[in-house]
Amino acid sequence: MILKLKDGEVKIELFPDVAPGHVKRIKELANSGKYNGVVFHRVIDGFMAQTGDVQFGNSDSKEFNLSRAGMGGSDLPDLKAEFNNLPHERGTLSMARSQNPDSANSQFFICFQPAPFLDRQYTVFGKVISGMEFVDKIKRGDSNNNGAVTDPDKIIFFKSE
Repeated sequence: MILKLKDGEVKIELFPDVAPGHVKRIKELANSGKYNGVVFHRVIDGFMAQTGDVQFGNSDSKEFNLSRAGMGGSDLPDLKAEFNNLPHERGTLSMARSQNPDSANSQFFICFQPAPFLDRQYTVFGKVISGMEFVDKIKRGDSNNNGAVTDPDKIIFFKSE
């Protein structure tokens, strides 16, 4: 898949063999344009960049509300967890969720650095294979406010090749 950011294109390999439901969901939302314009609402330096709130985080939508970005999902049902043995390392894409393991919906994050404390607790569904230098340029959030970003960067488009 291709994730277009303001500074360049990021190529992502998906892992349907270990997270088929999550890969299907990401492709469905991406290929229907739901991620286009969605902001990176939570970005913590040295940890990860979170995006994917298609309900409140789409800067091109009348529903956009930066103060609520991260609280929404899509109009599709939540996904059953597909925890796997893939490590959370630099460039890993993994699904965000609430405390409920079966609550992933549309939000995901990209790891800047290894995060082994997340292994087997969040569903890894892909990995950046080129363009990580563009992910590294995503605007960081306020470390005193759980990584909340003011004037955040956004996804320009996200789709299958």
